[in-house]
Amino acid sequence: MKLMSGFGRSAAVAILMAGTAPAALFAETPADTLVIADAIDDIVSIDPGEAFEFSGTDLNNNLYDTLIELDPAKPGELVPGLAESWSVSEDGLTYTFKIKSGVTFSSGNPVTAEDAAFSLRRVIKMDKTPAFILSQFGLTAENVDQMITFDGDTLTLKTDKAYAPSFVYNCLTAGVANIVDMKTVMANEVNGDLGNEWLKANSAGTGAYILKSFKPNEGYVLEARAGHWRGDAKIKNVFMRHVPEGATERLLLEKGDIDIARELTPTDVQGLEGNADVKIQNDVGGQIYYLALNQKKAELTNPKVQEAMRYAIDYSGMTDSILKGMWVVHQNFLPKGFLGALDENPYGLDIEKAKALMAESGVTLPLEVSFTVRNNQERMDIAQSVQNTFAQIGINLVLDVGDGKQVLEKYRGRQHEITLQTWGPDYPDPQTNASTFAWNPDNSDEAKNAGVLAWRTAWDPGAEINGATEAAVLEKDTDKRKAMYEDLQRKVRDSSAFVLMFQQARQDGMRANVSGFYSGGAADSAAYWLVTK
Repeated sequence: MKLMSGFGRSAAVAILMAGTAPAALFAETPADTLVIADAIDDIVSIDPGEAFEFSGTDLNNNLYDTLIELDPAKPGELVPGLAESWSVSEDGLTYTFKIKSGVTFSSGNPVTAEDAAFSLRRVIKMDKTPAFILSQFGLTAENVDQMITFDGDTLTLKTDKAYAPSFVYNCLTAGVANIVDMKTVMANEVNGDLGNEWLKANSAGTGAYILKSFKPNEGYVLEARAGHWRGDAKIKNVFMRHVPEGATERLLLEKGDIDIARELTPTDVQGLEGNADVKIQNDVGGQIYYLALNQKKAELTNPKVQEAMRYAIDYSGMTDSILKGMWVVHQNFLPKGFLGALDENPYGLDIEKAKALMAESGVTLPLEVSFTVRNNQERMDIAQSVQNTFAQIGINLVLDVGDGKQVLEKYRGRQHEITLQTWGPDYPDPQTNASTFAWNPDNSDEAKNAGVLAWRTAWDPGAEINGATEAAVLEKDTDKRKAMYEDLQRKVRDSSAFVLMFQQARQDGMRANVSGFYSGGAADSAAYWLVTK
């Protein structure tokens, strides 16, 4: 790799570390630096106890480690992280984790069971957005010091119920369970904030990289740690540039100014075809596209109407055109990559069958329904396709368009009739989606349980499905648990207030010499430490 004339490698890296990078700086990026372009304006905080957005958790996956890890080289498999071993008591209420010896934080401080206990307790005490991932074990600010304890090299976690061990372990791989350096964090505490303000722009982890600089809505720079416990990162520096436009990323990629482009549109991908200097890497993500049918509108509670809608969507037509490379047909609430995920898509566009079902429903046609959609090009394209095919079976959708906040407020307030939405998992366990699509124990307006999608759309799954969802999270036998989630998905897919349509696909553009980039799949976050070029 050679820099443009006038710049030595050390000067180029110095510019990167300063957080700036003129677009024409490189003919090719430095051999020891990975330059990525992505839209990172979703980052609210990079404190592991607060970060909950995709870009922030991607970053933290490279700065921190959890007790139990998801290994990019072994998708779906739980592997030792900062804990070398773990076990659960016979009654299923007490988990113990033995901390690896010889691992240090970037400060040089050794990792201890006390650091692990502090980190998990800190999440509960701060009570930021992702805290529910741990608090669902019965942890509160009042009891967490008794429920999470340490002794020597052993951490102990007590739960309020005998949950499925796989549920607990999967939750502990989530970013909110990252282990932080207690001494460094507390040295930067201000007014009892447990170091929260400092960690919004600094790192104190054991990850493969150290944060050198971070500027919101601009970018960040990482530097590899020597002697990392899982092996040194292959590339010394990582430079992230905030570039939200796919067309701009494409130009930068073609010129060699970036190594990886993460916001390419199908048009950009098509435009790169035939360019031997670049390649496209395909993967899946965790988000699911669906329609939510508000059960407060009588006609939408009719099973024949719901079934007709499932046959009146041009799934493959959309994924072959407007959604090509961005989404794949997927008609189940668990994304591929999760325990129990199904690869069954029984519905396809069949207008005649849908018409017959509408006739059987007894509903007076034409049926006029408000269709609430976010003012986003992709969503509008989907909405117009659905509007067109629904009209052919006697359902006239009247578009109700608003910005993201307006649409979510209406949905969370149960004020929509039909709405087009996406949902992404909060943690890598099937319960994350089952507990929102297949569980709603109190369907009253007074419950105000807007975190549960079934409640948002006023759908009562009934005692059988509610009970099965509650039982699945307690089932200790993994094979039985898998079968329970498979059964739940079929029931929700075929007889609920949801029409499930697509799973997110990812298309990352990269220079031809880049390999080893892991985007995180459906259940994990991006990993930079394996990348070579």
